[in-house]
Amino acid sequence: MGTTPKTSTGETPYSLVYGTDAVIPIEVGEPILRYSYESGLSNDESRRQELDEVEERRDMAYIRMIVQKQQAESYYNKKAKIRPLKVRDYMLKAKTQARQNPWEGKLGTNWDDPYKITTTASKGSFKLETMEGKLLPNNWNIANLKYFNF
Repeated sequence: MGTTPKTSTGETPYSLVYGTDAVIPIEVGEPILRYSYESGLSNDESRRQELDEVEERRDMAYIRMIVQKQQAESYYNKKAKIRPLKVRDYMLKAKTQARQNPWEGKLGTNWDDPYKITTTASKGSFKLETMEGKLLPNNWNIANLKYFNF
């Protein structure tokens, strides 16, 4: 287990499991300021205190992790384009690889003629019809549609 605090929780994994910081073997043999003032009785008392506070530390780490996830979600949602589509809106449909004209090459169009949304099939998918009123056989996902302005 690592001794470096994780960004999401602010705690080391070792301290969340065992309730105390990990001790590197070199710190045990060498007198350092971190352990120089500890005696047997005060060490036992501080260990009990740490074990009493471990649940609180875990709860605080969980809260910090949730806050970080919410911040990442809000950052992502700021960049997301919200496209509310309604029945009778006109859309361009993405051309599939099979429908592209091989003679046009990379300069060919990527979108088919405009289509009209007739019904909402499910969340994010729609039934389309051509400008002549012919209904397309499949549902089309919003990822394959682009709003068309006259």
